[in-house]
Parts: sequence; structure tokens; C-alpha cells
Amino acid sequence: MTVMPADLKGLDLRAEIDRLRKERNAVILAHYYQKPELQDLADFVGDSLELSRKAAETDADVIAFCGVKFMAEVAKILSPEKTVILPDMAAGCSLEDSCPPEKFKAFREAHPDHIALTYINCSTEVKALSDIIVTSSSAETILQQIPADQKIIFGPDRHLGGYLSRKFNREMLLWPGVCIVHEAFSETELLKLKAQHPGAPIAAHPECPPTIVDHADYVGSTSGILNYAKAMEGDTLIVATEPHIIHQMSRALPDKTFIGAPGADGNCNCNICPYMALNTMEKLYLSLRDLTPRIEIEETLRLGAKKSLDAMLGMASTSVGKGDLGAR
Repeated sequence: MTVMPADLKGLDLRAEIDRLRKERNAVILAHYYQKPELQDLADFVGDSLELSRKAAETDADVIAFCGVKFMAEVAKILSPEKTVILPDMAAGCSLEDSCPPEKFKAFREAHPDHIALTYINCSTEVKALSDIIVTSSSAETILQQIPADQKIIFGPDRHLGGYLSRKFNREMLLWPGVCIVHEAFSETELLKLKAQHPGAPIAAHPECPPTIVDHADYVGSTSGILNYAKAMEGDTLIVATEPHIIHQMSRALPDKTFIGAPGADGNCNCNICPYMALNTMEKLYLSLRDLTPRIEIEETLRLGAKKSLDAMLGMASTSVGKGDLGAR
């Protein structure tokens, strides 16, 4: 439970955030995995690709990023003239942690005939060492534009890379990183849930291991899963990704039922991202008030990372509006 600092007691945080948003000429971006109250006050809610585009397009002076650190860094890389703040600088990512830049650099140097197709869930330093960044909603479109004989390193998510490798029959060297949230889903518990709801399809994020993905009727990004929920004919969907996406589904489709896929203990508590959960209304208010914590990136590093992000944004342009990895 968040303990409110004494100087914030009695404040109408929503009203104060709205006031500061206007005074600062700020835009608030929130990922689908954020708490509902943060999603509800954001100017835009989306997945990594959508938020990257918004960060590049906004004319605001301040970007308040309710997400994790690598996402806020992308906003700064694409909009260096803007002030980019993150409510809690400790909001990291297990995939980023799994791929230290010095080890990734050595891995690249050991395979000079490979290009690095790298998932956006990585540090700025790793982006600067990469050729093309991908998101879960752009990876398929981008991969299909790479010649079949081009050797590929894919990191840091071995599950997303493995899914793409199997689907497109493309051999890739996979970095051994995983997302701690999507690793937590239990195949046994999922099958129990499926037996309880035999007509309900399963939608899974490709960061899930094959034991989950192989049971899915649809595999795609958070935006793709949301779009699938809107298009499906049934009224119940089992969702195998971070459960806060269900808030947007329920808002858009109040007549449908969405059930979070369970973890090993039979519930979804273990599948809430602990890093995303660090951001709160109180911290967002303080960050807008004080314009801290602030994202700063050295210019040479920023330009190196920007090349791989620009490649993504250019190659992903043909997938605007699709936002998925496809039904199975």
C-alpha cells in the first residue's frame, strides 16, 4: 500500500495533475500495464510501438511517462529537446537487466555476419549496439523485410524470438532473456481455466513461453490482444499477459468477460509487473511538480540508439493499425 507523504494529504491529486499538465504543457503517456487510475488520466494509453510514435509526434514541452525506464528513454531519444520525466526511476525491466551492454557487445563481435534485431525492452546502450529495434506489434512486419539469407541475432527476449523463429522458419541466435511476468503463467492452471470455460479463446503475449503460446488462439502485442477482443465473436476471453490490459478491454467492451490467465498458485497476483506498479498518482504529481526524476542521455549515445529506433519506425510504418502477430 502506498503511504502518502504528509505534504500531499488533503490534495485532490487528479485535479492537481490536471493543473500541472496544463501549466507545464505536458503530455502524459501510459502503458497498458499501468494501474487503472494512471491509464484513466493519461492523454494517451498504448503499447511500446504506439507510445514510441506518440513520443516522436508530441508538441508538448514535457513528457510524463507512466511506464518503465527504457520507455521513457525512448521518448528522450526521439525528442531530446523535451523534458522527459518518469514517476519512479526504479521502474526497470527484467529483460533489460538480462542483457548487460558489455556482454551484448561481445556477443555481437563474436558474430560479425549477423545483424542485431533487438526487442525494445532493452537499455539505451544496447539499442546503440543494435541495427533494428522491434516491438511485439512490429516484429513480424520488420522480420519479413529482412532478406532470408541474412543471419540474425535476436535479443533480449528468447520467447518472442523463438516464436518468430518458429512462425517464419527463420534461424536466429537468441539471447537468453525472459520477462519475469510472462514466465509466471502456469500451463497446468491455464488448462484448468480452459476446462472451466471451454468456449473461451486464449489470447497470449509472445513474451510467454511456448507452453502458454502453444495453447493460444491468438498471439500478439497488448494492442493486438485488445483488437482481438473487439473482433472476436464470443463473450469471454482468457488473457495471458499482464492483467492491467483488462482495464482497457472492460472499458471498451463492458458486455464481455475477460479472465486473466493464472500463475502457478492459481491466481494472477504473481503476473502483475512489479516495475510498472512502482508508478503511482502521488509520484506522478510530484514528478510534474518538480520535473524530476528526469531522463538524461549523453548525445553520442542518444544518436547511436536513435538509428536503430528510426529503422524500426520506418520499417513498421506499413503495420500501422494492425498491431499484432497474428491469429493461430
